[in-house]
Amino acid sequence: MNKLKIGMIGGGIGGQVGKWHRYAINLDGKYDLVAGCFSSNIENGIESAKEIGIDLSRNYPDFKTMAEAESSRDDGIDVVSVVTPNHLHASPSIEFLSKNIHVICDKPLTATLEDSYLLQEAVKKSKAHFFLTHNYSGYPVIREMRRIVKDGSLGKIRVIRGGYLQGWLGSKEETSNKQAEWRTDPARSGVAGAVGDIGSHIMHLTEFVTGSKVKEVAADLSSFVEGRRLDDNASILIRMEDGSRGSLAISQVATGEENNVSLSIYGENGALHWNQENPNYAKFSQKNELDRIITRAGAIHQPSSMANTRIPPGHPEAFIEAFGQIYSDAAEVILDNNKDDLLSVLPNIDDGVHIMKFINASVNSSKNNSIWTDLSSI
Repeated sequence: MNKLKIGMIGGGIGGQVGKWHRYAINLDGKYDLVAGCFSSNIENGIESAKEIGIDLSRNYPDFKTMAEAESSRDDGIDVVSVVTPNHLHASPSIEFLSKNIHVICDKPLTATLEDSYLLQEAVKKSKAHFFLTHNYSGYPVIREMRRIVKDGSLGKIRVIRGGYLQGWLGSKEETSNKQAEWRTDPARSGVAGAVGDIGSHIMHLTEFVTGSKVKEVAADLSSFVEGRRLDDNASILIRMEDGSRGSLAISQVATGEENNVSLSIYGENGALHWNQENPNYAKFSQKNELDRIITRAGAIHQPSSMANTRIPPGHPEAFIEAFGQIYSDAAEVILDNNKDDLLSVLPNIDDGVHIMKFINASVNSSKNNSIWTDLSSI
């Protein structure tokens, strides 16, 4: 297979998210990373290019120069990965889309709702594809859970319980930690802190598995660390379009927690339970039957779940592989392989805009004594 040529915006040395994306890019051998604008600091960008192994002639000082140069080359990039703080998602994505270069962008979509609409318009005008890396939807067991719900094995969905709990921001880390600094800065992160950073993940995962959209929220956002400008904890009640009800617990000040992402779906005939810290297993309960354990590549696995696996059962497959699945599926779509099926599972621009409405609706609700807020009003 001919590899796709990919470039990267952001993700220079010293940052962890860029490394995750590069691991994902390299996992299935479908891309060659050949160009980049790795930092707004020119010296750091050069050092990053050297460390990553990029020809310095294709290391660029800014994304506009890169888009112009790469779109003019016969061997220019096919795809760009945007791995920057939230406020720098829209402009590079719009620039490359205008050159009909495919975009794979980190989440959430943008820092502001206004930017998300501009980006959505750019996607509509472009011949290129746009994907978001909500990578938890790449887990094989999550995709199998989605198939089970879609097949009706749970019956009508009634109740959803989701959570994403971390403890790393339990003190004022933003004074010394680069990742914490921008995530707690409204100018770079947007109107929300924890809700945008990790709440966007559990909200997307909820919709991905259930196949239903969040319609309304009643949210209580808090900033527990003194002087912090954005929320670090949230409790959000949700009403779904299919009539089901739920709650999302989101925290970055949950002492002792690492990356505790959990999801339970309760239907009239059954239930599903999954936790990201043990991601190769889920519990499947049905009325009048013994509980079953869904395992990655196990007996319940069906081709229609598109739950791709890389290693034999019993060998753990986890976070980087799930990340890599998004990149791998995006490559297949770009190469026009199994396009329609994969487009149904890949996070896209409309998902991103909807999640931005969820973030803003949650903030607005909390500011108004947790009043129920319809996402369509945002």
